[in-house]
Amino acid sequence: MMQFSKLGRLAAAVVVVAGLGASSALAEDASPEHIKAARATIAAVGATVNFDSILPTIAGQIKEQLIQATPNYEPTITEIVDAEAIKIAARRADLEKEAAKVYAQTFTMEELNAITAFYTSPAGKKLLENGPIAQRELAKAADIWATGISRDLSKASTDAINAKLAAEDKAKASQQ
Repeated sequence: MMQFSKLGRLAAAVVVVAGLGASSALAEDASPEHIKAARATIAAVGATVNFDSILPTIAGQIKEQLIQATPNYEPTITEIVDAEAIKIAARRADLEKEAAKVYAQTFTMEELNAITAFYTSPAGKKLLENGPIAQRELAKAADIWATGISRDLSKASTDAINAKLAAEDKAKASQQ
């Protein structure tokens, strides 16, 4: 059983390393201008904003685990984990670099420039700001619509089935 576990970890490591190599190779094809355009697009659409909470969330989880294991050391744990998290925070730039590589691989420079131009325009900014609200309201409207459709389809189908069965029963009765 232990051999399979080691083999599985080795296979996973090989896949990760191969993936990193492929990612780096593809990103090397992107020119500095392409990467710059990708970064501008990422900034315009706020593509990595949601990742800002990753480090604080992980630090909080680690503090919680350590404090649960050794509650007497809570102040020390909090102080040290927070200090270490601040040291690691500089690595956030690595994620931005990876994001730029992904965008550069996914979009041409022309597409990146067009996306950036739109999302930095008043209409694009409004879409970013109000898009989630519009999507939420649209989801509510779709739920109401679906409820109405379900009710109407069920009633229409039931009525039609009842009418057909009644007609069949009437036809059978007249044949007897």
